[in-house]
Amino acid sequence: MTRVDELLSDYGAYHTTRSNIACHFIGIPLIMYGILALLLLLPIGQTQLGTVTATEIVIVLAVIYYFTLDFRFAISMLVAAGLFDLLGRISWDARIGLAAFVIGWVFQSIGHAVYEKRSPAFMKNLVHLLVGPIFLINEAFHFRSVALTRRQL
Repeated sequence: MTRVDELLSDYGAYHTTRSNIACHFIGIPLIMYGILALLLLLPIGQTQLGTVTATEIVIVLAVIYYFTLDFRFAISMLVAAGLFDLLGRISWDARIGLAAFVIGWVFQSIGHAVYEKRSPAFMKNLVHLLVGPIFLINEAFHFRSVALTRRQL
């Protein structure tokens, strides 16, 4: 089993109900957008293309990590994060980013407290904070065949 398969399988063990996963499909993108939108407030430098912020640095570092796991996940995350970066620049209101971040965590909490009845995977392993987004991509596009047990709730 490859490293990415191990991570997805371990993460999946904490996400066995469709209702919890549905909450994650709302919560994780909101959290990602919120983080990236708030990081836009931290300028790093200027280029001919515009201001480079902490958002772009985080995106590059995360995508490098995802490339070590799986090319398709890396490209998918680059596209998603790039769109969130663009959306954050268009809205340019930190309150929207903060609201998205908080609402995203509310959805995550509901998913685990109400449906899964188990603490989030990142409580065991902080790397799971980076696994969550690719878990959703895998749920949507089935890039990897990871055997998961699902409960219907």
